Amino acid sequence: MKKTWSILVTLLLCLTLLAGCAAPESAEKAEKKNETAEKTSEEAKEAAEKSSEKSTEASEQSSDQPKEVTEKSSDDAKEATGKEQTLKVGASVTPHAEILQACVEPLKKQGIKLEIVEFTDYVLPNEACQSGDIDANYFQHVPYLENYNKEKQADLVSLGKVHYEPMGLYGGRLKSIDDLKEGASIGLPNDSSNQARALLILQKLGWIDFAGEAGLSTTLLDIKENPHKLKFQELAAEQLPRSLEDLDYAVINGNVALSAGLSVSKDALYIESADSEAAQTFANVIAAKKENAENPALKALMDVLHSKEIADFIEQKYDGAVVPIS
Repeated sequence: MKKTWSILVTLLLCLTLLAGCAAPESAEKAEKKNETAEKTSEEAKEAAEKSSEKSTEASEQSSDQPKEVTEKSSDDAKEATGKEQTLKVGASVTPHAEILQACVEPLKKQGIKLEIVEFTDYVLPNEACQSGDIDANYFQHVPYLENYNKEKQADLVSLGKVHYEPMGLYGGRLKSIDDLKEGASIGLPNDSSNQARALLILQKLGWIDFAGEAGLSTTLLDIKENPHKLKFQELAAEQLPRSLEDLDYAVINGNVALSAGLSVSKDALYIESADSEAAQTFANVIAAKKENAENPALKALMDVLHSKEIADFIEQKYDGAVVPIS
C-alpha cells in the first residue's frame, strides 16, 4: 500500500514538473505571435499610408494636367476664332457714333469688342485711320474720301455704304414752297459737293435751271435760268439752321438738321429721294486702310451695319434724317 502511494506521489510530481515546463513555452510562443502580429500591423499601416500619399500625389498631378491643357486649348481656340478682338472705329458724334453704339452688342456676341472713338471735325478721323491709331472710320462719303487720298497721298478705301443723310429744303421766313416770291433769299452750303446737291434740289423744284447737264460738280456759275431772281447766301453747313430766321429758305444737310433739332419728316419742305444720284454718291461709308480691307472683324462690322436690326434702329431713331442703305 505504501508502495502504491509512493508511486502515485512520484507520478504526480512528474506531471507537475512537466506542466510547469510547458506553460512558459506556450506563453513565450504566444508573446512572439503577438509581437509578429503587431509588427505586421504596423508594416501594413505604413504601407497603406505610403500608398495613400502616392495616390494623393498622383491625383493632384492628374487634376493639374487637364486644367493646364484646358486653359491652353481655350486660349488657342480664342486666338483661332478671333475671340476677344478689339476693333477701334472713329466716328462723328451724330449719327455715326450712335449707329455704331447699336452695333456693340451684336458684335460682342461674335467675340468682337467695338471701341468707338468720337471726333468733332472732318480731318482727324482720316489722319488717325491712315496712321493706324484706329482701324476704320465712319463719317464721310466717297467723294470726300477720294479727295483726301489725292491731297494726302493716302490709301484709304471704302468698305461699303451704310446710310445717306438726305439734304432738304427748310423754311425760314417763308413756311411753304407755295410761298415763294421774287427775290427770295436761299441759304446754301459753301462747300462744293454739298452746294451742288442743294442746286440740284432747286432744279427739281423748277426754281432754277442750268446751261448744260446738271451733275454733282454743278456750281452757281452754271445757272442759266433764275426766273424768280433768287438770291443765294453761301454759308458753312452747320451755320444754316441758325440763320433760318434771316433767310426765306435754306438747303440743309440731314445730319446738320438733326443736330439742330429739325425733323426731316416734319420740317423739311422737300428732300432728296433715296434713288437720286446725290443719295447714292454721298452715302456715308466705313473707310479703312487698303491693307486692312480684309480684316474679318471689319467684315463682321459691315454685316451688322447692313442687318435688319440696324436698319430698324436707324429708321426709328432718326425719323427720316438718316436713311439706311443695305
